[in-house]
Amino acid sequence: MGLFDKIKNVFSKDKEAVKYEEGLTKTRKEFSTELSSLSKKYKNIDDNYFEELENILIMADIGVNTVVKFVDKLKKRVKEENIKDSNTLKEIIIDELLIMYAEGGVIKSKINYSNEGPTVILFIGVNGVGKTTSIGKIANKLKKEGKKVLLVAADTFRAGAIEQLEEWGKRTNIDVVSTSSKDPSAAVYDGIDKAIKGEYDVVLIDTAGRLQNKVNLMNELSKMNSVIKKLIPNAPHETLLVIDATAGQNGIAQAKAFNEVTNITGIVLTKLDGTAKGGIVLAIKEEVNIPVKFVGLGEKEEDRKSVV
Repeated sequence: MGLFDKIKNVFSKDKEAVKYEEGLTKTRKEFSTELSSLSKKYKNIDDNYFEELENILIMADIGVNTVVKFVDKLKKRVKEENIKDSNTLKEIIIDELLIMYAEGGVIKSKINYSNEGPTVILFIGVNGVGKTTSIGKIANKLKKEGKKVLLVAADTFRAGAIEQLEEWGKRTNIDVVSTSSKDPSAAVYDGIDKAIKGEYDVVLIDTAGRLQNKVNLMNELSKMNSVIKKLIPNAPHETLLVIDATAGQNGIAQAKAFNEVTNITGIVLTKLDGTAKGGIVLAIKEEVNIPVKFVGLGEKEEDRKSVV
């Protein structure tokens, strides 16, 4: 049984976990093939085996630091348990990776909902990662769960961003607040005010993706957070960073950069079905200690899923 088959079994009570596993087909197939080939190539376990294993894990974008720690742990276990057979070690590798996924807080999809009033979720990320699309899909998901959802178009920088979110609103029949002002905080204020008066359950806020200038980004996010807190003191309840899974280690760099300017509470990982590098989920947790809360597995409205 492969790693991702085991993960699916752990989360078998959740239909969304099945969807998650299906979306990881490329990662699962490539990883399983590489691991099986490694076991056939090396009947006995030696330094060459571990060197090739490291390469396989790094190519899956698990991250160098995570890989080194993981392989060191394996070497110690091989020595302590006197493991000689590479096929036996293959199962141990699968089990150890499963533990890292399932027990290490790598994937934690529970949203931190407010006990009173609207729950405010701020979405950040560079342009082109699928931020606006992710917001639309998550909004649709929450609506299907019975939540009254409001979208706020606060990306006043990118051409067409407001119209794109408004299109998602029309498609899913969800209200959208936008502004003619160039100040994104104006849209945020109007949105939060409408959410309070209209008794909305969740507010999803789209923001501009300008990482090139950290000072401007910091000032913009700081101003938006101040506006939000004036109306709802303990908000935003979540700040989710959207990362394109196909970006690999560049995605890790983005997470580190954004984490320097704001408090990120979770990751939205897009296009995970379009890459064989599903190990980025582990790398994000290891490098920046932020859990993945949503994964994007396709282009349909329902294909934005929490995974546990």
